[in-house]
Amino acid sequence: MPNTTTPKGVDLQALSAYIEKYVADFDTSDLRVELIAGGRSNLTYFVTGADRTIVLRRPPLGHVLATAHDMAREYRVISALAPTTVPVARPIVLCEDDSVLGAPFYLMERVDGIVLRNFDDAVALGAALIPPLSYRLVAVLGELHAIDPESIGLSDFGRPAGFLERQLKRWSTQLESSKSREVPGIDALVDRLAKKVPTTQRSTIVHGDYRLDNVIMQQQIDGRYDVGAVVDWEMSTLGDPLTDIGLFCVYWNGMGSGSLTPQPGAIDAPPPFPPTADMVATYTETSGLDLEPLPWYYSFACFKLGVILEGIHFRHTQGQTLGDGFAGIGDLVAPLVACGIESLDEAGM
Repeated sequence: MPNTTTPKGVDLQALSAYIEKYVADFDTSDLRVELIAGGRSNLTYFVTGADRTIVLRRPPLGHVLATAHDMAREYRVISALAPTTVPVARPIVLCEDDSVLGAPFYLMERVDGIVLRNFDDAVALGAALIPPLSYRLVAVLGELHAIDPESIGLSDFGRPAGFLERQLKRWSTQLESSKSREVPGIDALVDRLAKKVPTTQRSTIVHGDYRLDNVIMQQQIDGRYDVGAVVDWEMSTLGDPLTDIGLFCVYWNGMGSGSLTPQPGAIDAPPPFPPTADMVATYTETSGLDLEPLPWYYSFACFKLGVILEGIHFRHTQGQTLGDGFAGIGDLVAPLVACGIESLDEAGM
């Protein structure tokens, strides 16, 4: 019989019955469920039976936008990528029957390893291990972007035509809906981005939020770390791959600053992390893309993150956030805008 203690979002009796029917070689005796990640993103649980643990993903409680938490899309993309060189958790089964858990969900194999949540987690591994880990991290992103979506059955996974224009419009609209104060330079940044929208070189699978803490790292026999699985595919689509590397570089440049926000003039992650230019060179080799227009994508990523943080700041001022850590979130917006402007200035855009 299943254990009677379970976190919200999972009915143990219903889940046990479903697993017994659709998952082979899984003993549901003393079934236990543990929430390992939750919040505004999709919820992730460890599901442990008598002899092994698998992973369950479902939308947040009080389901928000179906398009933002589409379990079938997540399941489809990891299923398509499973035979490729891009490491993902092996999918097991997708359940689109809301009567089981109150929302669609899917099960996948557990990938053992560690998630490096911040600079200190990475440094604790040892300085000598960080450069090869870093280069492998960005190489996997390049490998993802080198895949022809049609070759793995994902030609209809998104609408790549007009992708950049839609992205800029989407985040500009989002800014207007959450604007509660004047943010110096942000309107000028939008105007400059709109006037210099680059031509997409190649439409590929875009992860949408590729960064250090969205991969599971596994230690190898020689002591080095490799990417065991890329996770959190909820924002994936077909689009311009340089939006992924632009956002990655913003996160990379903010490494060690105490937040994910770089400051104007800060162009690199601190040692022992490789400099951003070397990371970009590795990405160029694996993706085969021209990185000359990267400053625009870096600037756009600064704008996008700024809009996201401004929305959180707005909700906090309205008393609509729960928990700690939101009070200073609004202070991070202006530095991001300044970095976006600086990127365009330095590139003469």
